[in-house]
Amino acid sequence: MGYQYLFGPVPSRRLGVSLGIDLVPHKTCSYNCIYCECGKTTDLTTERTEYYPMEAIIREIDDYLSTDPKLDFITFSGSGEPTLHSGVGRIARHIRETFPEYRMALLTNGSLFSDPAVRAEVASVHVIVPSLDAVSESVFEKIDRPCSSIMAADVIAGLVSLRNEFTGEIWLEIFIIPGLNDTDEELLFLRDAIAEIRPDRVQLNALDRPGIADWITVPTAEEMERIAASLGFPGVEVVGGLPSRSDIASFSQDVRESIIGTIRRRPCTMDDLSRILGLHPNEIRKYTDTLIAEGQIGEKAEERGTFFVALS
Repeated sequence: MGYQYLFGPVPSRRLGVSLGIDLVPHKTCSYNCIYCECGKTTDLTTERTEYYPMEAIIREIDDYLSTDPKLDFITFSGSGEPTLHSGVGRIARHIRETFPEYRMALLTNGSLFSDPAVRAEVASVHVIVPSLDAVSESVFEKIDRPCSSIMAADVIAGLVSLRNEFTGEIWLEIFIIPGLNDTDEELLFLRDAIAEIRPDRVQLNALDRPGIADWITVPTAEEMERIAASLGFPGVEVVGGLPSRSDIASFSQDVRESIIGTIRRRPCTMDDLSRILGLHPNEIRKYTDTLIAEGQIGEKAEERGTFFVALS
């Protein structure tokens, strides 16, 4: 059956084979990050509510997991900030109690952890992957473009409180934007914040597909290593490329060929492909990433958005 709130399983650069749970409509978020692969935020908000029916989400989860799929993680992620959904805690507890064999991860911008209720709700998750792109308010605003009520200092304080209460793992992600958060001053600020937050891992990420701002450049491997060494955290990880999809049972050659065939007929945006194929954009993205890496398709920025174009 087709699912409205689940997508994948897909290969994740950090989490292996991951089943995604999308809790909010595209693009509902407390940030409007300049690098976001999902595009511009259309609903910039800190309001927590039941964006999608919680019971409907749980029914889809039960239906899918009852087939005993092979997964490395079940991941709360997708089209916006998952902690905005008021039922995230209930859903996580249901998975933990009903399907204890699966590990859960939460991909979050970390903006709401200053709220004790949000910290309590995510207690059932095994791994939390929050982002912290900048410490100085000026750079934070340039990169993450948050709701006006969100301050970098409050985000850091929330992450410190999360560390003091959360018994699972915290993998702190820093997305590097050359010219903004890779300066000596900002890296020193980040180093101090990392020491205060005490994450289990620190992961450096960089652009590997078009974001909102077309001027963002990709740091070299040498630059990423320099940044990693400056953060004062042992074993900083530089996030690498996608793993192979060849061992993922859900990988569909039919979907792959449908994407190629559609793009050969005419260039398409991600929204076009999602509507034509009836698949979640996050699921389609993993196919398009593979096809781009193989040189089958490319990307071209147009006024209506980024289009996928056939190269062979």
